[in-house]
Amino acid sequence: MDEQNFQNQQRLSDKSRGTAAVLCFFFGALGIHRFYVGKVGTGIIWMLTLGFLGLGVLIDFIMILCGSFKDKYGNLIK
Repeated sequence: MDEQNFQNQQRLSDKSRGTAAVLCFFFGALGIHRFYVGKVGTGIIWMLTLGFLGLGVLIDFIMILCGSFKDKYGNLIK
């Protein structure tokens, strides 16, 4: 495998994008979707700030739907 193909290959998480989207939609202000993907630190911040007053939740929800949200290891949510 050459270097360019290796760099273009994305690692995928074992977490479900659908589950993350549902959790974000219903419990986004509590950061439950962030706990689900292993981002405990930012999950706590989301809980304390209600998802940055909804703006952070909206951004996360859009990123999840577009397929660019990553888990704590940097793997894309599949």
